[in-house]
Amino acid sequence: MSLLDTLGSLVGKSPEGGGQQALIAAALEFVNSQPGGLNGLIQRFQEKGLGDVVSSWVSNGENQPIAADALHSVLGSEAVTGLATKAGVQPDQVTGLLSQILPHVVNAATPDGEVPAEGKLNATTVLGALGGLSALFGKGTA
Repeated sequence: MSLLDTLGSLVGKSPEGGGQQALIAAALEFVNSQPGGLNGLIQRFQEKGLGDVVSSWVSNGENQPIAADALHSVLGSEAVTGLATKAGVQPDQVTGLLSQILPHVVNAATPDGEVPAEGKLNATTVLGALGGLSALFGKGTA
């Protein structure tokens, strides 16, 4: 099952609907729009006491999970609402989906355990590295 198929089943839309692609695109755009890109997002996690969690996503070790409510706290209600609007899903779905996806997106964007110099995530690189979401749901390690 492809990344888009799996996201489609989670979001409740078919791959042709584009909702899942929109969620990933919105998430990547959100990270890249932070001052400092991924570095800015990492700083937000550190400010909320979750620096060790996001650091595990960047490192080459096992990704620590994040609860949807903790992710909502880091991102903030305005960002969650904005991501939901861009992706065409309900705000309560965004943090649940992102809590499962974001660790792997960050991990895929940092294959050498280092944040890209400019802190920007490349959508093509991230999607290519993820391949499918089966690894995101306990069937592999990132």
